[in-house]
Amino acid sequence: MTPSLHGPEAAPKSGAVKRLVIFLHGVGADGSDLISLAQMMAPTLPDTQFLSPNAPFKFDMAPFGHMWFSLMERSPAKLLEGVKIAAPLLNSYIDTQRDRFKLKDADIALVGFSQGTMTALYAALRRDKPLAGVVGFSGALIGEHLLKEEATSKLPICLMHGEEDEVVPFAALAHAEKNLKLHGIDVTAHARPSLGHGIDPEGLEIATEFLKKCFKL
Repeated sequence: MTPSLHGPEAAPKSGAVKRLVIFLHGVGADGSDLISLAQMMAPTLPDTQFLSPNAPFKFDMAPFGHMWFSLMERSPAKLLEGVKIAAPLLNSYIDTQRDRFKLKDADIALVGFSQGTMTALYAALRRDKPLAGVVGFSGALIGEHLLKEEATSKLPICLMHGEEDEVVPFAALAHAEKNLKLHGIDVTAHARPSLGHGIDPEGLEIATEFLKKCFKL
């Protein structure tokens, strides 16, 4: 049985939904982990519905939480295998929400954290039509060697990573930036000094301004 995604949402005060921002949480968390970002982004992104689905699988390293794919084995091959399973589930969710609100792909942006960033990048770059953009905090690019053959959507991407990240190595930022640019993808990368595995106020401000430009606001 194919898992379906669902989780908390935050509707615009206007009641008119003209665009969507979908948050993708990190491993071991759930949709409630990022939905609070909506109230900070909403003033700059009016008429935006914020969605924060739980990842499709129960976390396999704790009795609570969700995951996009397992991290029991972290070899490049296993990570690629995992994200290949997660990406179609995410894309199906994106399509469902797009149709629910009668929007276009260009009206939708993804904001990922950690494993959510990995999933967002993999899925968005392989969609038939480009989304408005992707923001990725503290993540990594998986399957970069496949981009030449598989990247069907070139969309703007904004990446941020703490220089003191103790979970996903800071070097992942430069690796992602280099490989995305190599394939003609518009990417901006921001190193966040003195930040560990997290999101800081300055990074959130950068992300919000980036989305504003993606949505042409």
